[in-house]
Amino acid sequence: MTESARANRCEHCPGSHTGELPCLATATTKARGWLLIEHSGPWAERIEHMDLPAPVASAIDEAGRVGVRPQLIRRTGRRRATPPLWVYTGWSCGSEVWVEGRELGDPAELAGLDLAVVAAGVRPGFGEPVTDPLLLVCTHGRRNACCARTGAPLARDLHARFGDLVWETTHVGGDRYAGNLVCLPHGLYYGNLGSAEAIQAVEAYLSGDVALKRLRGRAGLPEPAQAAEHHVREQTEILGVDAVTVESVTGGSEEFTVVIEASGTRYRVSVQHVPAPDGCGAECNESVRSYLIRDMTLLNEAALV
Repeated sequence: MTESARANRCEHCPGSHTGELPCLATATTKARGWLLIEHSGPWAERIEHMDLPAPVASAIDEAGRVGVRPQLIRRTGRRRATPPLWVYTGWSCGSEVWVEGRELGDPAELAGLDLAVVAAGVRPGFGEPVTDPLLLVCTHGRRNACCARTGAPLARDLHARFGDLVWETTHVGGDRYAGNLVCLPHGLYYGNLGSAEAIQAVEAYLSGDVALKRLRGRAGLPEPAQAAEHHVREQTEILGVDAVTVESVTGGSEEFTVVIEASGTRYRVSVQHVPAPDGCGAECNESVRSYLIRDMTLLNEAALV
């Protein structure tokens, strides 16, 4: 039996934000469609409770209703009054990923955005196709002080190297894994990042690959699938972002079977949910789950591990 994923702990638990404990299989499972709206801050603990311009507040509420993840974003190191403001929509599930962007002169223009279309994975045509990645670094200090303490310098370092690909953003999930980075359009989550690890992750992404070190997983996938995908990549050394696909996830609350296709080869991976690490309890504010890989089988052939 090999361990593929064991959740890290929050700031109340030893090892948080240090990389001592792995953070595999912890990307948010619900984010497939995205709505990013530029807002220079300050950001309240929860963006849905902020005093925002009515069209922005309405768009955030609608995003929540239809299942699109809303994020406020801002540039690193400089703040501009908005409008104008950049708005992005995106889809990060499967192989047909995309981002569209548009700079609005008036927030009222958001009324023309059909978020139900975004929730279905269809380009709304509200903005122009964006071909460069969007790199989101969580700096939401009002949500968790560690996100500002670790995220702000990380955003500055990444901006110095990658320029306007980088945005600061509100809570992305998993405060105990700060500094957190999300790479769109694929929805790759990285956590417990210092500058060196973050630069490595971004350079890999710009080359069309994933970096396994500090990879939390891919948004929108069930946690057992994230654990299984990571394990297959680790065993096969197949790192292409689009080279590995989750075909199916079956099972109950404790035992799961995940079928993965990697560069034309299919694998069946058995994943077990195990209790959270000792000492990580009610203080975490977010669920902590751990997964073990029981075995990985090349379909129709002998087990590999």
